[in-house]
Formats: sequence, C-alpha cells, structure tokens
Amino acid sequence: MLTTLVTQLGPGGWHDGGDAPAFWPVFPIAFGLFWLAVLGAAFYLIRRRMNSGAAAAAAAADPMAKARSVLAERFARGEIDEDEYMRRASTLRNGD
Repeated sequence: MLTTLVTQLGPGGWHDGGDAPAFWPVFPIAFGLFWLAVLGAAFYLIRRRMNSGAAAAAAAADPMAKARSVLAERFARGEIDEDEYMRRASTLRNGD
C-alpha cells in the first residue's frame, strides 16, 4: 500500500528542486513580531512597576496627599457625610 502511494505521488516532493512555498516569509515575520511583542510587554510592565513605586514614594513623602486619600476613603465607605467631607477637604486645602 505504501509503495503504491509513493509511486502515485512521484519521486521527490516540493523541496526536491522546486521553489519554496509562497507563504514562507510569513514565518520569519511572525517570529520577529512575536519577540517584539514579548519585549514590548516586558518593557511596559517594568516601566509600570517603576512608576507605581515612584508614585507610592511621592505619596508617602506628601502627608497632605495621604490625608486627602484617607478622607476620600472614609467618605466612600460612608463613615462621614458630604457636609463633613467638604468641611474637612476645605480645611486640608486651606491648611487651617
């Protein structure tokens, strides 16, 4: 059965003296784009981590920003009402 199949297909194949398939450039281009995407994702994640660390350090260095953040969290949780939030926020802005 295998001999019959080989004799019907003929000797050699597409690689035996023939041209390469027309789609061959797709593979190196796709391979290059894949590695560019991997490097781009790694660069993005590293930059994002560095920026979040800098933002956290800046927030820790600025006590007023921390106070505003705590006030906003308390308002969001419902611990204080809108009037108290506005009064305390204006106190923080004016530095009284």
